[in-house]
Amino acid sequence: MQKSIFFFSILILAFITPFAVNAEVKEVSAMAKDIHWLGHDTFKITGEKIIIYTDPFRIKKKDTADIILITHEHYDHCSPEDVAKLQGPDTAIITTSDCAKKLSGNIKTVKPGDKITIAGVGIEAVPAYNTNKQFHTKDKGWVGYIFSVKGQRIYLAGDTDYIPEMKTFKADIALLPVSGTYVMTAGEAVKAALDIKPKLAIPMHYASIVGTKDDARQFAEGLKGKVEVEILKEE
Repeated sequence: MQKSIFFFSILILAFITPFAVNAEVKEVSAMAKDIHWLGHDTFKITGEKIIIYTDPFRIKKKDTADIILITHEHYDHCSPEDVAKLQGPDTAIITTSDCAKKLSGNIKTVKPGDKITIAGVGIEAVPAYNTNKQFHTKDKGWVGYIFSVKGQRIYLAGDTDYIPEMKTFKADIALLPVSGTYVMTAGEAVKAALDIKPKLAIPMHYASIVGTKDDARQFAEGLKGKVEVEILKEE
């Protein structure tokens, strides 16, 4: 009798699990519709009552952000003129201390390991650094971010290589650089995604200053059948 119950339970689990996984993937894919790639590492992410921009660079249209996340001080990530196009009187800018010196307004400085909440959005600063090059050294204290929108944890990697800390990151959606040269290659980004295990991965940091659309395609091909990938059209 007990064996029958056990095997019946296994059959039920095998039947239900694919539907549960598919439901989760559909939920995250729906969330991806609220993620707009504006090129390079710039995203506009809309929540129910909030607008978040990441690393504003070459902004084409003026807007008002509730939160701006800036990962480090390089000109293609911390661009005061682009921030100004998105900054309103109540806009909160989250960034590192060296970048904060270039900006004004409601600025919150962070370093790896810091956690803050802005307008109901939980934001965690996580490490971002190079391991085999010197463009973004660990001692700079530059960051990526994990933040929650509509119940989904989104990881913005920033300019980083494939680093050991990624094994500890928990995210539903991962925004990962793929171009190499200054950041991870597409192959290294595949390893990062396999460590993080997001429900959806989105490539970034290509087809602008460095990298091509082929890097994004290689990233997607490397994760085929392992992690869902969506290559967003630049807006």
